[in-house]
Amino acid sequence: MKKIIINGEDLTFSQVEHVVRGDAKISLDKEVKKRVSYAQRIIKKAIDGKKEIYGVTTGFGALSGTFISKDKRKQLQRNIILSHSAGVGDAFDEEVVRAVMLLRINDLAKGHSGVRFETLQTLIEMLNKRVHPVIPEKGSVGASGDLAPLAHLALVLIGEGKAVFKDKLLSGKKAMKSAGIELRELEAGEGLALINGTQVMTGIGAIVVADAIKLLKAADIAAGMCLEVLMGSNIELNERIHNVRPHKGQTISADNLRRITENSDIISSHEDCSRVQDAYSIRCCPQVHGASIDALNYVKNVVETEMNSATGNPLIFQDTEEILNNGGNFHGQPVALAMDFLAIALSEIANISERRIERLVNPLLSGLPAFLIDDPGLNSGLMIAQYTAASLVSENKVLSHPASVDSIPTSANKEDHVSMGTISARKCRQVLYNTENVIAIELLCAAQALDLFTNLNAGVGSIDAYRVIRKHIPHLKEDRIISNDIEIMYNLVHDGKIVASVEKKIGVLK
Repeated sequence: MKKIIINGEDLTFSQVEHVVRGDAKISLDKEVKKRVSYAQRIIKKAIDGKKEIYGVTTGFGALSGTFISKDKRKQLQRNIILSHSAGVGDAFDEEVVRAVMLLRINDLAKGHSGVRFETLQTLIEMLNKRVHPVIPEKGSVGASGDLAPLAHLALVLIGEGKAVFKDKLLSGKKAMKSAGIELRELEAGEGLALINGTQVMTGIGAIVVADAIKLLKAADIAAGMCLEVLMGSNIELNERIHNVRPHKGQTISADNLRRITENSDIISSHEDCSRVQDAYSIRCCPQVHGASIDALNYVKNVVETEMNSATGNPLIFQDTEEILNNGGNFHGQPVALAMDFLAIALSEIANISERRIERLVNPLLSGLPAFLIDDPGLNSGLMIAQYTAASLVSENKVLSHPASVDSIPTSANKEDHVSMGTISARKCRQVLYNTENVIAIELLCAAQALDLFTNLNAGVGSIDAYRVIRKHIPHLKEDRIISNDIEIMYNLVHDGKIVASVEKKIGVLK
């Protein structure tokens, strides 16, 4: 079992995946207790000195001018959790909940929030023992952080709300008791510290980025296979072409495609054919895929930075013992823009993939049997698989409208510009899922085309991908339920099995 040490500073996508999808458990770096405890002492000292501290001695948002007496401050922290638990809709799945919990822990471990060490340890116990709060998907505008969904997470710490433990939906109180975890009565500032942050949009973003890295590699593999069966030229992969337009992603994709199709007898067999130029969906793969690779790398940097940031308010700075009440690190704009950008970038991968699928199933464009099936007419083959890809691509176009360009004032106009970052992240995750399915359909069609096309050997990467596919999905001899094949292929793409196998053969794809 993998053990991951959390220090608030250097959490990686790989570690997130180990916690979210594996059995990794977390613990805190020894310096964290010192930082967190010191910050809590600074809060207590400020309270004893009768300083005004937002959310500790005052109300919240538009009610920040309301003074809260000492005897009501614990109730204030409980009330913020209860009142802000206003989410609606389906609950986030386990992966997202675990990502949110991990990122919330990492933020609090930085020691800028004033939460007690004991409260932080309770969150860790919940994550390690797999007590998963029920968090509704909808209700965050991504302004003062992800207030509503994070409040639903915090409910379980105080014995409220609902949680899933050992596959059973329980009350928060019963789930914690069943797991042997002590409930917490929140002290001054802790309620606000638990819900003020961008961890929901960022947690979703971290999952999407980790999956998108695998997906863009799978897209190059699919494109390489199509380049071969559609009798494309490898001139468009020539290094000299890409060196004079040296966008990093473009050169990466071209290099990937060269290695995937290396030693292809199919490509070399038509070196002297009369076709001057290939269709853009083949010829411009490095340019289109490469632009999405560049977009992904930008988003990866934004999300990784946010994963290791302090996103609350107020923030405590231990070197000067200052408590700064008027910051805005909770605003989700960096993540909102990044998630909208990634949704567009992934949508474009699906767009060009669907065009290659159409070329594969259309006999006027491929020279292959109609819809890649013997005895077309009696059999429809992969006809409707292309319909499915077209449907997903069309849905992506709607989902790619940016949520971040919208803003609705909240909290009596105190929060008069909001990011809608969690909507951006949720939409992006759906675009990712749709695009994974489109690439799965392209791979399904490309493997079928290789069966029908020739006895010549494909490139080393293409033939390895083909073998993985055929290990799990047989050749389509006559009509059968295609959704079953698509589901199997989706899992091969999503889990990274095709990419991992090809990389063992030709080296790591960039």
